[in-house]
Amino acid sequence: MKKIVIAADSFKGSLTAAEACEIIAREARLLFPQAEVIELPVADGGEGLVPVVLQNLGGELRTIRSHDPLGRPIHAAYARLESGAAVIEMAAAAGLPLLSKTELDPTKTSTVGVGELILDAIESGANPILVGLGGSATVDGGVGAARALGMRFLDRWGGAVTSAGELSSIAEVDLLEFSSLNYAGKIIFLTDVNNPLCGANGAAAVFGPQKGASPAQVAQLDQGLGRLAAVVARTSGLELKDLPGMGAAGGFALPFVAFMGAELRGGIDFVLDLLEFERKLVGTDLVITGEGRTDAQSAMGKAISAVSRRASAAGVCVAVISGALGEGAERILELGVSDLVQAMPEGQALEDAMANAADNLAAAARGYLAALM
Repeated sequence: MKKIVIAADSFKGSLTAAEACEIIAREARLLFPQAEVIELPVADGGEGLVPVVLQNLGGELRTIRSHDPLGRPIHAAYARLESGAAVIEMAAAAGLPLLSKTELDPTKTSTVGVGELILDAIESGANPILVGLGGSATVDGGVGAARALGMRFLDRWGGAVTSAGELSSIAEVDLLEFSSLNYAGKIIFLTDVNNPLCGANGAAAVFGPQKGASPAQVAQLDQGLGRLAAVVARTSGLELKDLPGMGAAGGFALPFVAFMGAELRGGIDFVLDLLEFERKLVGTDLVITGEGRTDAQSAMGKAISAVSRRASAAGVCVAVISGALGEGAERILELGVSDLVQAMPEGQALEDAMANAADNLAAAARGYLAALM
């Protein structure tokens, strides 16, 4: 074996993508010392995007004063790449981990902190600005973030609408202050969900409950997003509520697509292009990918599915080594994966598996690679 590419996603809750790649690569180098082993941590546009991009492309972490989903002051960071691009994780300022379980309430949480990150990137001259939509605690249709850039959402009395719970009262959008921002660069939102903004498959119905919304709040949020979309359409001339992916992260991209020409892109494919994945496949004998848990959803747009699909299309053997294999994990084989390996030993409790994730992954990689010799 002459060349092995390790392109793992994070093992959420236990290992970062970089740590997982390092562990597998170490075993590969021990067993195949003559081989070139490339570590290529990947992310699908959600949490973990910034460190993956920084490790692979270089740049620096820029930290600013911002606000969390409840408006409390925090320090949040994003990446500035050597190319001039900025890479922002929405979760850095609007993520679920920033709140306790008792604080979850998407009628009150706001994306204002993410807007502050975007504004800082704009003012520092970044272009393009890439925003990973994932792990958010919000369903505010991007209103909080847009306010940070100068957009004003007003009720019929001219009062400011500032929370998701008030979206149904929006009557107009005031763009006077925003127009002075005059950003000519690109904003690209990265997501791998195709949900529309509203309805049974929309932002509130599908993602609201995991952010703490009750059934009544889901209905309230869905109605509010519909009202927001209608007012935005009247102002911009763009009907966006049924656009695939607009429901990602609580409809965050809506005002940016409408008023800044922002784009929605598939997260993992965009990231793989950014990392020049195809070029790194040249001369490769084996690609090893993996994630914390592989199940039926893994073949439907997650990071390892794109890695597997592209590697297989290039005629490269693909193996998946994941922490655990759930129901439907075998569907990943349909994407050209040759081998599917579970790192967690049979019978081991989940809590123990999480605590011993590094050792389990090393042992699984060692066993799999040894069998190839």
